[in-house]
Amino acid sequence: MASTAQAGNALAAVIAPLIKSDGISQTTLPGVSLLCLSRHQVRTPLLYEPSLTIIAQGQKMGYLGDREIHYDPGHYLVQTLPMPFECETYGSPEAPLLGISVRLDPALLSEMVTAMGEAVQQNQTPLPMASVAMNDGMQDAVQRLARTLHAPVECKTMGTARIRDVVFEALKGEQGQALRALVLGHGNYSRIVQVLSRLHANFAEDFSIEQLAAQANMSPSTFHQHFKQITRASPAQYLKRLRLIKAQQLLLQDNHNVNQAAAAVGYRSVPQFSRDYKRYFGEPPLQHRRQEQALQA
Repeated sequence: MASTAQAGNALAAVIAPLIKSDGISQTTLPGVSLLCLSRHQVRTPLLYEPSLTIIAQGQKMGYLGDREIHYDPGHYLVQTLPMPFECETYGSPEAPLLGISVRLDPALLSEMVTAMGEAVQQNQTPLPMASVAMNDGMQDAVQRLARTLHAPVECKTMGTARIRDVVFEALKGEQGQALRALVLGHGNYSRIVQVLSRLHANFAEDFSIEQLAAQANMSPSTFHQHFKQITRASPAQYLKRLRLIKAQQLLLQDNHNVNQAAAAVGYRSVPQFSRDYKRYFGEPPLQHRRQEQALQA
């Protein structure tokens, strides 16, 4: 296996010419995006969609409850659920963070899991978010995908196959069980996944523990226990964080004002929204938006 430094340098050399600015940039291949950050970003709340994130240069450190998740050029992040978490990013103008992200398409994942058949079941509960060490197969698959992005004809004809290569390697890896659980629907993990899908689709609505537990076909106490084991948060904490991150997106990306953002994510009291927002992001909503706009200017 190539060393961590060699693998990272090789991938960074392929990715760097494709990146024009900091942030997340979409490629011509649907579901594949490139990451770049030429500064240190302090620990801040984020929400990733289900995806595989491969870092070529720099480092990210995720915080999910009491868990620390390190992913750097020797590892890739498997994110099976759209989980609110906090992340610190290490990049600089001289050595920006560079990476590539592959969105996990449910239809493709279902097709591949079905084709691969049953795997040996592991005893531990799957993790919704985990860092996995790169092996030769994953390194080669990601390199092929990155090189394809340079050639429009190859991207159009072979792009889907390159994505399949990367997802196939992830399914064979340490977190393959978590990816399979999204499709096969077995066990408590899958029941919680179904509840989380409902929360993300209807985050502005109010839910009781009893309603969510009934959907998972669990008692309220059992549901609370399994929910917290997987998400590292209580259902109420999870929903609040989800609403605040959705509000941040509305403020920063869709130019909502504070009243509009608060109402859109289910807050009935704007002062309460502003207090919760400041507690979570460290700044009041308007000040946070000005700071983020200044950084991107």
